[in-house]
Amino acid sequence: MSPMFVPGPVDVAPEVLSAQTHPMIPHRSKDFEDLYRRSDEKARRLFYTQSRVFILTASGTGSQEAAIRNLVNERVLSCVNGAFSKRWYEVATTNGKAADKLEVPPGGAILPDMVAEALKKQKYEAVTLVHNETSTGVQNPVREICQVVKEISPDTLVCVDAVSSLGGAKIEMDAWGIDLLLTSSQKCLALPPGLSLCGVNERAMARANQVENRGWYFDFVRLEKHRQKDSTPATPAMSLIYALDHQLDRIFAEGLEQRFARHTAMAWRTWEWSEKKGWPLFAPSGYRSQTVTTVVNPPEFDCSAFNKFAAGRDLRLANGYGDLKGKMVRVAHMGEIQMQDLENLLAALDDYTAG
Repeated sequence: MSPMFVPGPVDVAPEVLSAQTHPMIPHRSKDFEDLYRRSDEKARRLFYTQSRVFILTASGTGSQEAAIRNLVNERVLSCVNGAFSKRWYEVATTNGKAADKLEVPPGGAILPDMVAEALKKQKYEAVTLVHNETSTGVQNPVREICQVVKEISPDTLVCVDAVSSLGGAKIEMDAWGIDLLLTSSQKCLALPPGLSLCGVNERAMARANQVENRGWYFDFVRLEKHRQKDSTPATPAMSLIYALDHQLDRIFAEGLEQRFARHTAMAWRTWEWSEKKGWPLFAPSGYRSQTVTTVVNPPEFDCSAFNKFAAGRDLRLANGYGDLKGKMVRVAHMGEIQMQDLENLLAALDDYTAG
């Protein structure tokens, strides 16, 4: 397996890929219900929640849309500090909601005081927030923001996108007071693309029951009726659920705390290398991702040329995202990546730039 240091899709272990080759079974069968129930129970452990986790055949963006359709009648506060938090804002507006944008420039973090100020000016049904902004490598202080929302506007639901961090950083859905927490399969969970996992607590379910025009495919009320029977309203991505069931066993065998520590250690090693190299870190101290490090590269560095150079070592690095392309590189140390893999990448960067 050649390590790719890109923030998804990431490398998938061969045995996890093989798990997809289980024979198909009817999705209205006892065998599938057993598989779905096992996966749901394991997912709740991963989310640190006693509530349900919907396993959706969709990307993470599907769960972003589900949050808006189910939890917002009219008005939402969209916290934006990069491309994917901006996408959630666009999902809200294209679904006809009144979305107010709380925005900071890329590289900045959404701070609790900013959210507090916005909540004092306007009543919102929900706040959308990205825990780990994949485009910038900034990790927002979600726990502290949840506390502010609870104090100032307790009826406002907190919706968190953890697409590039859940499974790589510890996020305690219940203890932090997150009402909806979503991720997708192709990043820290190290699965093929195609699944989104969406944790929804009782407060959010109560809201969904009051919201009209929730749609059909992502309707939480419909999904919950089927989940209680260990089933799904529509045909699920069965092969991916086999892989999910197997991969969650592998994650728990490593140990959640050990997994989080592995990701953090790789982040610190990358920061250390960056400082020694003289390449500035893009994200500010105290708000840096544990799974994606963004490093400002010198103008003469060409990420595409480096990837051609590194292909002989079976390595691949991610360029900056959107307007940041060419200005920085993103070192995604998530999923199956180990410290030795990271050392090989950093050595390749040193060799390439020394030449």
